[in-house]
Amino acid sequence: MSDPRLTPTPARLAVGGAALAAVLALGAALYAAGGGGTSGTCAAAAATAARVAPLARGEVAALQVDRAPKPAPAITFTGPDGRPRTLDDLKGRTVLLNLWATWCAPCKAEMPALDRLQGELGGDAFEVVALNVDTRNLDRPPAWMKENGIARLAYYSDPAGRVLPVLQKSGEVVGLPTTLLIDPAGCEIGVMKGPAEWSSADALALVRAALGRKPAA
Repeated sequence: MSDPRLTPTPARLAVGGAALAAVLALGAALYAAGGGGTSGTCAAAAATAARVAPLARGEVAALQVDRAPKPAPAITFTGPDGRPRTLDDLKGRTVLLNLWATWCAPCKAEMPALDRLQGELGGDAFEVVALNVDTRNLDRPPAWMKENGIARLAYYSDPAGRVLPVLQKSGEVVGLPTTLLIDPAGCEIGVMKGPAEWSSADALALVRAALGRKPAA
């Protein structure tokens, strides 16, 4: 014989439905508070993307700005001091991460402009991180930089070849050069697939916007 206390009634169904709705609402609130995963981590970066997007024009028109920024891929490389570094180590400043190689002619062609950009805007708030991905003849990249007067860029490298597979898998890289614009929280604002004139007025205006600075007079 069934227990009458367990028999569904309109009143019990209403109470149960209200309780379920309350649980679902609480879960949604907690999810939103946590950013629903990575979106919360980079929620503030959306304002930076909104500033940058209108300035992706002219010499930097090919920059693909992400209106919903996400954390930059987790990569490990070698810093100027020869020690392992990650993008987390660069948090606190806006980073223009450029992947280049000595076997890539367009990469070498845009390096002087990247060097000038670092000279113009580089400092505590911004750095051009030119990451060399050569895995052979490892003395050649720094020698090439010296021979070609690339003096303002620190030498970052990936002699173990770990970076490209990660970025290719995530879809950021389909060829070289590739350049990622990353905000101080480590969120990817946009990606440039191909070379650009990074010391042009267009590029300077875009980077200044990323930094929250007013355009140059």
